[in-house]
Amino acid sequence: MNNDVYQNPLTDRYAGKEMSYLWSPQFKHSTWRRLWLMLAKCEQKLGLAITDSQIAAMEQHLDDIDFDKVAAKERELRHDVMSHIHVFGELCPEAMPIIHLGATSCFVTDNTELIQMREGLKIIRGKLLRLMSQLAAFCDANKALPTLGFTHFQPAQLTTVGKRFSLYLQDFLLDFERVEEEIERIPFRSVKGTTGTQASFLELFDGDHAKCRQLERDVAAGMGFSNVIAVSGQTYTRKIDYFVLSILSGIAQSASKMATDIRLLANLKEVEEPFGKKQIGSSAMAYKRNPMRSERVCSLSRYLMSLPANAAMTEATQWFERTLDDSANRRIVLAESFLAADIILSLLINITDGLQLWPKVIARRIQSELPFMATENLLMAAVKKGGDRQALHEVIRTHSMAAARRVKEEGADNDLLDRLRNDPAFACIRDEFDSLLDPSTFIGRAPQQVEEFLAERVRPVLDQYRAELDAATADAVNV
Repeated sequence: MNNDVYQNPLTDRYAGKEMSYLWSPQFKHSTWRRLWLMLAKCEQKLGLAITDSQIAAMEQHLDDIDFDKVAAKERELRHDVMSHIHVFGELCPEAMPIIHLGATSCFVTDNTELIQMREGLKIIRGKLLRLMSQLAAFCDANKALPTLGFTHFQPAQLTTVGKRFSLYLQDFLLDFERVEEEIERIPFRSVKGTTGTQASFLELFDGDHAKCRQLERDVAAGMGFSNVIAVSGQTYTRKIDYFVLSILSGIAQSASKMATDIRLLANLKEVEEPFGKKQIGSSAMAYKRNPMRSERVCSLSRYLMSLPANAAMTEATQWFERTLDDSANRRIVLAESFLAADIILSLLINITDGLQLWPKVIARRIQSELPFMATENLLMAAVKKGGDRQALHEVIRTHSMAAARRVKEEGADNDLLDRLRNDPAFACIRDEFDSLLDPSTFIGRAPQQVEEFLAERVRPVLDQYRAELDAATADAVNV
């Protein structure tokens, strides 16, 4: 590593190998060569004078790229695509006359980026599947574990740990559905020519429009695309970039929501992310267990969520058939969007794989708030035994104010239930207090909602993609 130049943390510190390779110079430029090969094959099939030996020569040099030689040629020509054409042609001089025949630079640049985005979404899909599988298991295991709910981060009606985490799972399921739709929908630019009119190809095929259309379909199919964008200028519409980055932003939104809640729960000591045996939480405070993974998720998510605005501005400022002010920008924003999304999902996979619950802390917090929440149940039970609703309400109000004052002024435990249990007004239900205060009676249909959600929405997806899920890997996470 050269420590005298800037290093991109996304690749040098965090990136997964598969996603990092997808956006590497090697993948990018070997894909250029594959596109030139596919173009030549399809042109030959439609009757152009391209020989089998020319195609064979190209096939022998798809991956052996001399990047130093390309860099030297680019300093001379000031054009990246032409530099690669020349270096490729030097390796297969017989094919040099037909490399890039009829094409413009965007034939390789735009089509490669569409391939990278589609393949990147497939990597994201695999990691979403793994994350959803782990979350589903966690939700199922904790579907009936009562926990204090929060609205406005103030104590609210009880829910369950599994139900709370099913909210995160549902967000990721919605993201997964959009990823899957975009993989199927994303178009190929294929062969459009310099301003999108296919004039060069019409000339090559002596005015045969049918062959121009067939070439477009054949090249796309050869590169694995069934969908070709209907019309373009020199570039495909940059709205495609915005659509894709919006999906990645959606994943970041879901991730940040979940990671933020884990950070808050860690402060409450109810939930903790994995923590290594020798991991240091603070250089000064040796006792600390900071939720560093979740904090990193939030940090990278904030960056990723900002990027669709960049893509939107690029689309909005493209002039006529094209302008090059998108190029330098997109070299950064496309790759970094996918790298960030990939890292975020790897972190969440790691977190959910070792998420630590502390049920006794959760139960203690419930008990500290349940007295106030249980008063309605106690009131109704006493009324059923013949009590006066209004008189009982006043007894509860008086004891509630006294108990709350004791908690706030003295820092003492909440003794409201003991006050009510010992008050003659509630003597008729004194033997029922324990059953009326069972936390499981305050969680409504939360366990059943989790079961239904998993059975009806989540498991069918996991079963459908079982082979991909089993093959999905998670990158190592270093904190």
